[in-house]
Amino acid sequence: MVVIGGVIPAKDYQYLYDSGASAIFGPGTVVPVATQKVLQELDLRLAA
Repeated sequence: MVVIGGVIPAKDYQYLYDSGASAIFGPGTVVPVATQKVLQELDLRLAA
């Protein structure tokens, strides 16, 4: 699972998702919200 964070231009998001990123978190991301999203994605992958 690839999770990306930091200052990434919005125009690059789709390329990153198409290349396998599961989540992208930009500046100002609320850490508990990001954590919940990562855990949800992990649960989906483990259930498969």
